[in-house]
Amino acid sequence: MTTRILSIFGTRPEAIKMAPLVHLLSREADIESIVCVTGQHRAMLDQVLSIFEITPTVDLSVMTENQSLNGLAGRMLSALDDVLVEHAPDRVLVHGDTTTATTAAMAAFHRRIPVAHVEAGLRTGDLASPWPEEMNRRVIDVISDLMFAPTPSARDKLQAESLSGRIVVTGNTVIDALRVIAQKIEADPALRARLDAALPTLDPALPVLLVTGHRRENFGDGFEQICGALHDLARTNRIQIVYPVHLNPQVQEPVNAILGDAPNVHLIPPLDYLSFVRLMQRAAIILTDSGGIQEEAPSLGKPVLVMREVTERSEAVEAGTVRLVGTNRKAIRNGVLSCLERLAMADPAAASATFDINPYGDGHACERIAGVLAGRDVHEFEPMPVKARGNVSPLFRAIA
Repeated sequence: MTTRILSIFGTRPEAIKMAPLVHLLSREADIESIVCVTGQHRAMLDQVLSIFEITPTVDLSVMTENQSLNGLAGRMLSALDDVLVEHAPDRVLVHGDTTTATTAAMAAFHRRIPVAHVEAGLRTGDLASPWPEEMNRRVIDVISDLMFAPTPSARDKLQAESLSGRIVVTGNTVIDALRVIAQKIEADPALRARLDAALPTLDPALPVLLVTGHRRENFGDGFEQICGALHDLARTNRIQIVYPVHLNPQVQEPVNAILGDAPNVHLIPPLDYLSFVRLMQRAAIILTDSGGIQEEAPSLGKPVLVMREVTERSEAVEAGTVRLVGTNRKAIRNGVLSCLERLAMADPAAASATFDINPYGDGHACERIAGVLAGRDVHEFEPMPVKARGNVSPLFRAIA
């Protein structure tokens, strides 16, 4: 008997984490895979779909200029209801903590269609941080009857909430996606050269600080503090900064106003996933407020400084691959400078080695999820024990 599974996603981060899973589901004999994209990040979403050779069954294109979350949710709820009626799925598959995922889960719940949640169980315990993601993921997990937790810690949080759904620890699908793309880049010198040529001209004598920032809770003073810290760092002439700037005007305005003329700063448009992975490979340090990068960077051997006060990815902090620096100008500046000093003292050969123990996955999360959805028994993900701080790569001791 064939199971009809409708996968729904709309933003680039969702697409990156869902694409390898959707690709795998399309090859399952007992699953009919239906793909619906809502299209908030139109250009960036299309790039990911192209890389993974995915053609959506339904494309809603709900994005409007300067949209509110309520406006977006209202349009999606109505549009997705029509999709559910037309395609009559046996299960809806959503990812993460976006407005798309929450609205899709609610639409399915109203139609009494079972919901499976990929990347379930992430929690900070603070509804205001990250906002609105912390609320979104809690709502989705209450609705879901099948929760794919990326880590044992996420499973434990779900169990503590006494939810009724089945929990399976799978690892995070973003590690699957990253490995596919990183191997593609490493195996193709011509592709690698093309990606490097499209990046800004970088000084080989200066380490690269890769910056990403887009969190709503950092809008306003938070972004001004972040940009002030980057301006301070750029003036030291000890580092070069590459910042793919999010398209949101509340990010663009302070970034361009404060950093537009700063030395050693490259402000560039958002990158497609291939180019971004290549830039992560070339970076010495990553400074971010993103959740996904906290998961990806350990697989590439990169230390991460996180511009948030709390993180739902506590495993990275415990493993020593991530350090929280918040959005205080001085804390960010000092965090990066301290990291630079430690990296400078590390043995270059050892510092270039990747860190193979990633608490977020082993590259087989999609296989586990597809197996469960197809009705097979699977072996759950069990991360290797975290090494003692003194034994980890110097790249990560640099942020300890």
